[in-house]
Amino acid sequence: MRNLRQFMVLIMTASLVTLTSCSSDDDGGGPGNAPSGVLVAKVDGTSYQSMEISSSATIANGGQNLVIIASNSDGNAFSFTIWGYEGVGTYDIDGSVISNVNVASYTETDVDLNNPQNSTTEIWQAPYDNSAVGFLKVSEETDTKLVGTFQFTCKNLNGDQSVKTITEGSFNLGKQILD
Repeated sequence: MRNLRQFMVLIMTASLVTLTSCSSDDDGGGPGNAPSGVLVAKVDGTSYQSMEISSSATIANGGQNLVIIASNSDGNAFSFTIWGYEGVGTYDIDGSVISNVNVASYTETDVDLNNPQNSTTEIWQAPYDNSAVGFLKVSEETDTKLVGTFQFTCKNLNGDQSVKTITEGSFNLGKQILD
C-alpha cells in the first residue's frame, strides 16, 4: 500500500510539472518569417508573397474587428476578417460558431489583357462547412504594425468546389485604425 501511495504521489507530481510547464497558445505564438510589410504563405505547396503597397492590417469598429488584405502582382490575394478582435491571441476560423464567424479567403485573378472582359476571378473561402478549418494568430501588435501566423483550408464554393491548403502563413503588416 505504501508503494502505491508513493507511486501516486510521483505520478501527480510529474503531471503537475508537465501541465504547468507547457506553453500557452493564447499568447499568439511566434512571429513567423514574413519580411516587413508583407504576407507570405504556401498555397498547396507553392510560395506566395504579397506586395507591401497592397498589404495592410486594419483595426476597425472601435478596435473590435481586424481586417487583413494582402495581394501580389500576379492578381492573387488573401483576406481575413476577425470579429471580436482583442489583440494578441489566437483566432479560430471555425464554421461551427453560430455568430461572428471569423473568415479567410484566397483569391486568384486571371487577367486577359487582350480582352479584359474575359478575365476571371476564383475565390476559395474558409470556413466552408460547420467545422474548424484553421486559425490566425497575432503574436505582436504595436502602434504601427501587426505580426502573426496563419493556416487554413479553403474551398471554391462558387466554382469547381476544389479545396486549397494554406500553410506556413505569416504576416508583418503595417497597421491602421478606423473607428
